[in-house]
Amino acid sequence: MGEAQDTKPATSTREMANAIRALAMDAVQKANSGHPGMPMGMADVATVLFTEALRFDPKDPAWPDRDRFVLSAGHGSMLLYSLLYLTGYPEMEIGQLENFRQLGSKTAGHPEYGYAPGIETTTGPLGQGIGNAVGMALAERLLNARLGDDLVNHTTYCIAGDGCLMEGISHEAISLAGHLKLGKLIVLWDDNSISIDGPTSLSVSDDQVKRFEASGWNTIRVDGHDPKAISAALAKARADSSKPWLIACKTVIGYGAPTKAGKSSTHGEPLGVDEIKGAREKLGWSAAPFEIPAPVLEAWRTVGAKGAKENAAWKARLAKGPDAAKAAFETPVATSRAKAIANAIAAAKAQFAADTSKRATRVWSQLTLEHLVPVAPELLGGSADLTPSNGTRTKHHKAVEPGNFTGDYIHYGVREHGMAAAMNGISLHGGFIPYGATFLVFTDYCRPSIRLSALMHQRVVYVMTHDSIGLGEDGPTHQPVEHLAALRAIPNLLVLRPADALETAEAWEIALGHPTRPSILALSRQAVPTVLRTDTTGENLSARGGYVVSGGATRDVTLIATGSEVGLVAEAAAALAKDGINAAVVSLPSFEIFRAQPKAYRDEVLGSAPRIAVEAAVAQGWHEWLRPEDRFIGLSDFGVSAPGPKVFEHFGLTAPKIAEAARSAAKKG
Repeated sequence: MGEAQDTKPATSTREMANAIRALAMDAVQKANSGHPGMPMGMADVATVLFTEALRFDPKDPAWPDRDRFVLSAGHGSMLLYSLLYLTGYPEMEIGQLENFRQLGSKTAGHPEYGYAPGIETTTGPLGQGIGNAVGMALAERLLNARLGDDLVNHTTYCIAGDGCLMEGISHEAISLAGHLKLGKLIVLWDDNSISIDGPTSLSVSDDQVKRFEASGWNTIRVDGHDPKAISAALAKARADSSKPWLIACKTVIGYGAPTKAGKSSTHGEPLGVDEIKGAREKLGWSAAPFEIPAPVLEAWRTVGAKGAKENAAWKARLAKGPDAAKAAFETPVATSRAKAIANAIAAAKAQFAADTSKRATRVWSQLTLEHLVPVAPELLGGSADLTPSNGTRTKHHKAVEPGNFTGDYIHYGVREHGMAAAMNGISLHGGFIPYGATFLVFTDYCRPSIRLSALMHQRVVYVMTHDSIGLGEDGPTHQPVEHLAALRAIPNLLVLRPADALETAEAWEIALGHPTRPSILALSRQAVPTVLRTDTTGENLSARGGYVVSGGATRDVTLIATGSEVGLVAEAAAALAKDGINAAVVSLPSFEIFRAQPKAYRDEVLGSAPRIAVEAAVAQGWHEWLRPEDRFIGLSDFGVSAPGPKVFEHFGLTAPKIAEAARSAAKKG
């Protein structure tokens, strides 16, 4: 099925839109699961967008200067899958639509990045797509400022629903976009006034158009079922790129369904055989399920073929461009910078090894960036209004300003969630390696976006400072306790908690060296010893996730720690040595990397002697490295407000207490 059928010519915009409606109805019905209402309601808008505005090439889905299309209302995934099939994306055959939501298909319940070309981002959680779109539009403007209109000049389009605009992240995203004047961003709002519970009036009465206007957007309202009005609105938005645009499209959810159109029952369940039959009659659609009449399919394939010529012209311009421009479109980003980055890290480590100052790892991170930023222009920094505390801006940085995109540092404001989602969009767009910062405790505010970084395999670097009770006086609300364990639970996420200057530089090298994994750099507020280990050679010892810092030859007890606590166990080991007890000190900066090492190496590092693990956090996760007879010294409750050293003392996280536990363990061992 799916082959063109010999029927009368039918190439009107409405009939092209009805093809989307039919495919959405059929796929959801066959799967007995899904959301037919949104694709049916937005089919007219999507048809005008794809036929008149969107620049894309199905034969080269990764064309860097293509327009981006983000379906933020990801539950309406059949809208996107139908468009990909109709316009001729080679991996979206009709069979994929027939296997909607089935095991092994490319047509998951919500769009999943990497499943099929043409899916620009994963948009299951509502509002995330808007945040991603802001990041994509920002990346486009930043690259445009560097490379010019000949190589970078495209628009980001986003279809959002009522639910997307209810989510808190939407407020952060639209505020940032309006402030920065991201004029190449157009959001098409599916204004159907229906949610799962019923009419949106049950829970929201905001004037969304005024909200966008208040955030500095251009706005326009249209009938979402009037192709001419939609076309005119898109033309107006494309012609004026002084600000981002909201096009509020008044639609009927489940448009065409004879008894369910406009009702919440069309949102998230199949229409049913009888309702689909009635919809076909009402829409004048007589083709069998999953079959598209020849003229309609031909009209859509013609739309899909339009971008090839423009793509070819772009490639010709790029071929004549400088090497720096070609490097900007590398995949993975900064591949050609690998040697320069390695040299910068080596230089940083050499400098740090000769420095006897005690500094916080957040400071060592900033000093590492002073080496990295000049050699890796793809690094795009930022902070959620904590730049001085996070140490993320260097003397080489220039701030991005409203309408001025020549900089490379973003002031995200107090918008942790929006920052993380925007960084995902920046990474997905290509051309940059984004890093952004806040306090580790506020990973709670952006965890959904961090999870999506990992799910989508995006190299996004999260610089999370004030990583423990050691931050002191700000107290329990700001002292992360369970956060390391919670972040370590996310698959594909690297959690890096460096102990000293060298490990901090190495953590940056690890984060930049993993193009398909996001990283958390958990950094201290309090000062730590400059260098804990005696081996300061060029080897990145942290790259194995864990290693013996000292005392590994023969041991009576093994002291294992991360971050600032490695300094504590090193102190304890020195005290134990005076008693004739040989304590091995093991630093474990990354559970994830250590877990991936050969068992023989892990056994060698951890040893057979009694083990004591120390971390200013909860114990969850540590028992992977501890046996039943071993001990964990850490926290089982929230912190307290006091100077950092006093807080550590209050919870028994001191070198004497650790040494006392080690003596007991060594005696038993």
